[in-house]
Amino acid sequence: MSDAMRTLAGRTVVVTGAARGVGRAIALACASAGARLILADILVDQLSETAAQLAAAGHVTRAVPLDLADPESIVAFAADVAAHEGRVDGLVNNAAIATGIGGPEFDAIEIDTWDRVMRVNVRGTWLVTRAMVPLMGAGRIVNVASDTALWGAPRLLAYTASKGAVISMTRSLARELGPRGIGITCIAPGIMRNEATEYVPAERHRLYETGRAVPGPQMPEDITDTVTFLLTPGALALTGQVLPVDAGFVFT
Repeated sequence: MSDAMRTLAGRTVVVTGAARGVGRAIALACASAGARLILADILVDQLSETAAQLAAAGHVTRAVPLDLADPESIVAFAADVAAHEGRVDGLVNNAAIATGIGGPEFDAIEIDTWDRVMRVNVRGTWLVTRAMVPLMGAGRIVNVASDTALWGAPRLLAYTASKGAVISMTRSLARELGPRGIGITCIAPGIMRNEATEYVPAERHRLYETGRAVPGPQMPEDITDTVTFLLTPGALALTGQVLPVDAGFVFT
């Protein structure tokens, strides 16, 4: 592949939640587009496997453990990146937890569950962004939210609220980071078929797969071209935008 086709050539990209599923697919796509990758996840063994696969294919990559629920882990992660790479051109805030899809109604959610989802999905995304921005020049950030926050998915309140917060943070940060030349966008996929969603009730999968404008299952690979484009210099004009990449389940 020529450098002209390698849209992320020469750029260093951090992908959180890169051990499996959506994050792994994003990492593979970024590597194919020429990026040097820093892969982060709490699932250390699977993270190492993903990094080894990329390295075997000739891609430049490092795996660094990261626990979004632990502020000290995030500080240590940033220090590691600063020491080894020195700068970052792109950040994909993909890591998150989803609990109880199609599960308890709003008044049956455990407070500990609510707090854990917010701690990882909202506070963790903010803290990773805060830690990476000082290492960026004219960088690009892509937050991975969910279209559940756009259509109001029932029986999923903690997760839906957390992803709504990620969308709001994206818009606010676009105004704060724009003067620095940093663009930040948000994608809102629907439920995808991968190992991370095997527990999702079959009826919720059917709801999506029959309700999309392009019917059928959505795979992690279906969103990766969008993410790689949003990490390029040419995506700055889209800063602050939320893109529902869900094959037309939600229109905005």
